[in-house]
Amino acid sequence: MRLRQIALVAKDLADAEADIRAVLGLDYAYDDPGVGKFGLKNAVFPVGETFLEVVSPSQDGTTAGRLLDKRGGDGGYMVILQVRDIGEARARVADAKVRVVEQADLQGGTVAMSHLHPRDVGGAILSLDFMHPWERWEWGGPVWREHVRTDTSTGLVGAELQGDDPYAMARRWGEVLGREVEPAGEFWRISLDEGGELRFIKASDGRGEGLGRFDVAVRDPAAVHAVAKDRGLVAPDGDVLLAGTRVRLVQA
Repeated sequence: MRLRQIALVAKDLADAEADIRAVLGLDYAYDDPGVGKFGLKNAVFPVGETFLEVVSPSQDGTTAGRLLDKRGGDGGYMVILQVRDIGEARARVADAKVRVVEQADLQGGTVAMSHLHPRDVGGAILSLDFMHPWERWEWGGPVWREHVRTDTSTGLVGAELQGDDPYAMARRWGEVLGREVEPAGEFWRISLDEGGELRFIKASDGRGEGLGRFDVAVRDPAAVHAVAKDRGLVAPDGDVLLAGTRVRLVQA
């Protein structure tokens, strides 16, 4: 089970896309027509073997639009984990009595996904996705490998969920994922394969429950931070901000 994709939500997709390209050194984004059925448009960037997505409402009445209103602007939207056994993952979801808001088995079962109701897990929409072979990623488009650029950013390595009771949220995610919850100072942690992690912290920024931060492995954190500062994308406390979401820069 590994962290494969993080989705953010932005009111202005073009602005968010330009910032991500400039700060993280990415030069390609896939426009997935499949999100149109949810009333969205998007951009999906390959970051090494992982993916960063931004979605934006293209019509009224969308879940993404309601989240923009609820949290007062752009922010985190979804955490997508890739699993080895989708049947086993779905069985845990059923045992935990978590509602599934979208489920699909495509291309003879070589692509499968289950989107879980955020009220039943907390923090964000959690998606459990299966691809065969393991290296495949359908949501990145047909030519994503030709556009991978790792001169600046090499991968997404963490996601941070915030809420009023982070321990309860962490335990719920751990139950659904079949993973142990570990104390880590002032927060709780779930380890994922291939060096990834999920963190759960107390909400303290006035925006309530949500996906508040994600981690990107970069070759030169100081240089990335400088680019973000030049674009006005650094918070007063020094955190880089992309699409209203804090970014933790990790040395690659």
